[in-house]
Amino acid sequence: MADYDLVIRGGTIFDGLGNRGVVADIAVKDGRIAAIGDISGSGEEEIDAAGRMVTPGFVDVHTHYDGQALWENRLAPSSNHGVTTAVMGNCGVGFAPCKPHQRDMLVAVMEGVEDVPEIVMTEGLPWNWETFPEYLDTLETRELDIDIAAQLPHSALRVFVMGERAADHEPPTAEDLAQMRALTTEAIHAGALGVTTSRNLMHRTKAGELAPSLFSEEDELIALADGLRDAGDGVYQMIPRVTGDAAEEFELMRRLAKASGRPLSYTLLQMPSGDPDGWRISLDKLAEARSDGLPIRAQVAPRPVGMLYGLDLSFHPFSLHPSFRPLLDRPLAEKVAAMRDPAFRAQLLSEEPEDSNPVSVKTVQACRYAYPMGTSPDYEPDLADRIDNRAEALGITPEEYAYDLLLEQDGKAILYQPGANYRDGNLDAVHGMLSHPGTVMGLADGGAHYGMICDASFPTFFLKRWASEARQEQRIPVETAIAALTSEPADMVGLYDRGRLTIGAKADINIIDFDALQLHIPSVVQDLPAGGKRLRQLADGYDATIVSGVVTYRNGEHTGAVPGRLVRGTRQAA
Repeated sequence: MADYDLVIRGGTIFDGLGNRGVVADIAVKDGRIAAIGDISGSGEEEIDAAGRMVTPGFVDVHTHYDGQALWENRLAPSSNHGVTTAVMGNCGVGFAPCKPHQRDMLVAVMEGVEDVPEIVMTEGLPWNWETFPEYLDTLETRELDIDIAAQLPHSALRVFVMGERAADHEPPTAEDLAQMRALTTEAIHAGALGVTTSRNLMHRTKAGELAPSLFSEEDELIALADGLRDAGDGVYQMIPRVTGDAAEEFELMRRLAKASGRPLSYTLLQMPSGDPDGWRISLDKLAEARSDGLPIRAQVAPRPVGMLYGLDLSFHPFSLHPSFRPLLDRPLAEKVAAMRDPAFRAQLLSEEPEDSNPVSVKTVQACRYAYPMGTSPDYEPDLADRIDNRAEALGITPEEYAYDLLLEQDGKAILYQPGANYRDGNLDAVHGMLSHPGTVMGLADGGAHYGMICDASFPTFFLKRWASEARQEQRIPVETAIAALTSEPADMVGLYDRGRLTIGAKADINIIDFDALQLHIPSVVQDLPAGGKRLRQLADGYDATIVSGVVTYRNGEHTGAVPGRLVRGTRQAA
């Protein structure tokens, strides 16, 4: 009879706590790490990890699997990139709490803010809940390939309490505020990891209406903080106004952190327009706050946060042109055939984008600043290859050049527009943000932006780019990079039982061929409810991913195992 359920032998173990790797065996019993060292006992299953890195499973604290976790059991693309725990409900959007007559409103917000098609949600969601605790009860019945944890979204909470007044951005009454406070406490007691909100004016419905939480005054944001204080637990997550005054936005976050007495995390980006030093100001303020004992952390991305354009995606340079509208839902081959007609080409090139949502129009117009992605993803493209610059060199318009690019690869070509974090054509600002002691790697957005962004591959990119291929003066030690993907995000949200390879910790593990790590080009698959499409991005280099001691992926292929479950509330270290 075997001594352990699983023994991984001879790998270089990185414990996730920032210590250097050591060659050793690791044994798993009953979903927990039972032994580390020279293990003589046998395992029911054994894996030879010689020459491989053995790391904790990655913890992604910024995802949007609120719906996907209910209509399928694989939380890809995140689970294709070593993630074993995903925290959802970010940016103030989600599906609970929700009264039956409010469902359309929440769907509209999620469709616009997170680019999840409306029909996918209406076909895929069971809607067998109203309160947030009831939503968690539904999630608890799910069997998944990774663990999930949920947060209470402010927009959903506001709509639940205020109804149409929330969508109209009316101020809450004292009674409304008291109810939001109480429901926040209720959600934390039921197992939510925190409460989330957004002040980003780009967060709109598809029709252009602002998300319900965006104009909330400080008294309402404080009510959520008070709810966390009453619960004595939970994290406050928010997106500040990305075009606002960085110092003023940070002072607001300081006040929220003080009011709640709880940790606060926020999104930090180098924006393509506005104050070029806003991110530096925010980091300086962050250092001051942490010196003052406030547990505030910034979530930062390891590469440009960019938009993907294509004929089969949500946007491309002509997707909002009047003549293209009839083709939007047609098969790719029909779009390509129409666009190869010279008369249709001339007509499209003569038009301008039209839409009620100004953000959508700006998104389409920004395609002139995109780059052809080709057949291998390049997230640090040369400025000379940008569409507007190439077009100018050829003596044609950016629209003409983009038109031809879209027809390459039989219409499957993807254009990449690195927006935030690439203002100066390099990743120096990213390195500055990643190196700050008050930041945590996040913002991968798995489960959202099905047809425009595919950043769930952040963990793979982060390891390869920053721990392997960075200039020597910017290279992040492998052990530091592993901690940034594991214990640091886990600890930030109170999941101290994972993100580390220590005796008694949850047996979430990756076995990685570090030299073979490689990202594939994003591609479109049509496997959502109602035939919806989404972007996927695969990777090489993951020999195995293990959740609760069960192998879920081998060489990138799902084993069929679904040991992942809902995580309710914070977890203490073993």
